[in-house]
Amino acid sequence: MILRSLVGKLWLTIILLVSLVLSFLTFVLIGFFEKFYIELQVQNMTDNAIKISHIIEENKPQSDVEYLVNNIVSRYAQVCISTDGQNAWYSSDRKGLQEIPFNLIKKDEILNDAIYDKKNVSKRLMFKNQESIVVGIPIKNDQKNGSVYIYQTLEPVKLMIHQTTNFVLLAASIGFILTTFFSFFLSSKITAPLRKMREVVSGMMKGKFDMKVPIQTMDEIGELAHSFNQMSRQLNFNINALTQEKETVTNIISSMVDGVISLDHEGNIGTTNAQAVRFLRNLYNEKNSHITELTLTEELHDLFKLVVETEKKQFMEVNLDQSNWQILMSPLYNQTKIRGAVAVIRDVTEQYRLEKMRKDFIANVSHELRTPISMLQGYSEAIVDGVADSIEEMQELSQIIHDESLRMGRLVNDLLDLARMESGFTELNCQEVDIIPYLERIIRKFKNLQHDKDIEIFGEIGKVYNQHLLVDVDRIEQVLTNLIDNAIRHSKENGLIIVKFYQTEDSTFIEVSDSGVGIAKEEIPFLFDRFYKVDKARTRGRSGTGLGLSIVKNIVYAHGGKITVTSEVGQGTTFTAKFPNDLIVFKNNVE
Repeated sequence: MILRSLVGKLWLTIILLVSLVLSFLTFVLIGFFEKFYIELQVQNMTDNAIKISHIIEENKPQSDVEYLVNNIVSRYAQVCISTDGQNAWYSSDRKGLQEIPFNLIKKDEILNDAIYDKKNVSKRLMFKNQESIVVGIPIKNDQKNGSVYIYQTLEPVKLMIHQTTNFVLLAASIGFILTTFFSFFLSSKITAPLRKMREVVSGMMKGKFDMKVPIQTMDEIGELAHSFNQMSRQLNFNINALTQEKETVTNIISSMVDGVISLDHEGNIGTTNAQAVRFLRNLYNEKNSHITELTLTEELHDLFKLVVETEKKQFMEVNLDQSNWQILMSPLYNQTKIRGAVAVIRDVTEQYRLEKMRKDFIANVSHELRTPISMLQGYSEAIVDGVADSIEEMQELSQIIHDESLRMGRLVNDLLDLARMESGFTELNCQEVDIIPYLERIIRKFKNLQHDKDIEIFGEIGKVYNQHLLVDVDRIEQVLTNLIDNAIRHSKENGLIIVKFYQTEDSTFIEVSDSGVGIAKEEIPFLFDRFYKVDKARTRGRSGTGLGLSIVKNIVYAHGGKITVTSEVGQGTTFTAKFPNDLIVFKNNVE
């Protein structure tokens, strides 16, 4: 495992390099010492042979020659002396050194130069599996060809070379061991900052960008550590900037009213917000498909392909049962290549509803105005053309024109009131009122009308905590007038209408109930819409403008209350207006 690390590789490299150098030096030194010892031995033998030849040249006695040979020649060497080039004298045998025949020396092309050419010669000679060094020195005698030969075995030289080799190998081994230790220490020391850099990089991979490499030296590794720390700081700054930018973009996308979907080059969804998720779920629910993960539907995927192919923005509308959506998809570029697309999804359900309401409003106003205007025009033309023959007919036509003009006035006034209320400009002129006499007065206002329609109207007082309220008297009267008038128009003959007032600890209630034809459940949610009218077959003679209940709802809401409807077809209808008791200003208990 250590050999895979930088320390192991550097250590192994140094060991191999030092081993090669030590091996080379060992072989060079062994060769050098071997050559040196042989040359030294040859030089000693040559010097001895010269000394012996000088004694012979001086014609010293034989005893002096033998004495000199025995004292100066090594015990591993033997001397061969020939004074005439034919016969040879050998010194005594030493250390079992084999005697080399003089004839063999004479026949050797190198060694015989000492006899015939008067040259100093030397040679390594193999005789009977024993290697020896032979040195020949000529005897300078003008009359005869004489020479002195000294030969010696190489065993002493080899022994000395062996000892030297052991010493060199020992020194090389010690050097190898020391090199191993110091190279490992040096490798660890050099790579310590690199190992620290590796730890810092591992930390950065885990998101710890504030880690630093300690700078211990000012060499190249120290400069590398300094540069690495600068890179780490800059990277930390860039990551923080990117994180903040990503959070900003994410918050912007999350807070957008429109839905946003980002797609990669294959059409897979990357980033979305809650509005986009709601759109996709509605789209899947519309197709009765179960959604396990967010993916594009077939039509959205076709739109994505079209964006990629044309490299242009594409627009699409999706109309569902309960909602309407507009989709604008634009390509995203990676320099010059499309890397995906982004889709902006807008919920235009409310816009569609408002547009429909606007169209319905225009149609309803036109319809409501067309009838009285037509009647005004028709009856006024009849008067102008003199169709009426008598004063009674003239008065009847005039009365119709008068009634229709009043109807138009009521319609215009209701429209103005409703417009002011829905625009938030409702001004309440609140004042204290005793609610019980107030309700009685309103009920008496319909006395003549109830007799004409054979309908009875009763007031009913339930539990009351305080009968003095702070309300806009005229607005509440307008509410009750509209509710009672609707009850009369939708009640049968001999019908019954009850106006009930009661209170709880926190709320005040006013109910208007009738025994009329009732309202179907599917029509109840639309009762307070402008110009909405139930089936005219259930009205008794008079038709309203279709704005009364809308005005009622806005007045009740302006007082901080709410209004509800309960009804059964054939059983009657009950409108309940609920007001908070914080409108009560005087708390006089009523028994």
